[in-house]
Amino acid sequence: MDTSQSLPNAPAPHILVVDDDRDIRDLLAKFLERHGLRVTAVRDSREARRALPHGHFQLIVLDVMMPGESGLDFARWLRSAASGYAQIGLIMLTAMGEETDRIIGLELGADDYLPKPFNPRELLARMRAVLRRAVELPKQAGESPLRQLRFGGWTLEPSRRRLISPDNVEVPVTGGEYDLLIALVERANKVLTRDMLLDLLRGRQAGPFDRAIDVAISRLRRKLEDNGRHAQLIKTVRGGGYVLAAEVEKL
Repeated sequence: MDTSQSLPNAPAPHILVVDDDRDIRDLLAKFLERHGLRVTAVRDSREARRALPHGHFQLIVLDVMMPGESGLDFARWLRSAASGYAQIGLIMLTAMGEETDRIIGLELGADDYLPKPFNPRELLARMRAVLRRAVELPKQAGESPLRQLRFGGWTLEPSRRRLISPDNVEVPVTGGEYDLLIALVERANKVLTRDMLLDLLRGRQAGPFDRAIDVAISRLRRKLEDNGRHAQLIKTVRGGGYVLAAEVEKL
């Protein structure tokens, strides 16, 4: 594989493509390798599970509609703490018009989605955005490598992208969940609209029915044990957006 276009002194990110369509697998593998990425392409969830322990993958591109275990079921397992791979970036490929699959995918922790048929260049741009969040944000946040942010009994460790509960237990969060949470924490007690959050997260342009932020907020509330109907930490501002209603202590 040609990885000559990767950053000097840094290994090229390793991508796992999971799609039962051989033409799509071959097209993506060749296209992504031309752009400096390493690619392993498999045809279903079973082969993906076999590849995961050996690949050191940074990102998975996953088709929703596959024979056997569906992409949604595989994503549910991947994002569970038991899998050991909950931190890997995840972009899901969905059938055109299947908004339900996209919403479920986001609820399961996908970092982004793209409907088929898709432009490989658009997919590459979205992949780079997810990879940037995983690689660059810890550097930006880590003026001091030991800095911590404490709010409502919870602790964020930006240098290691970890969320620690009031009981001192690490709570697994996806890359997208972490980025949303730190955007809220660093602007505590300020109302952030959905558009502002999308801009801060460098995400996709939101369509009129895009629920990505709402779904991600719902997932964060569950992780923070913050009941959605009577949320105390992340509050909904009617007609506005969301606000982290807590004092933040920087350690």
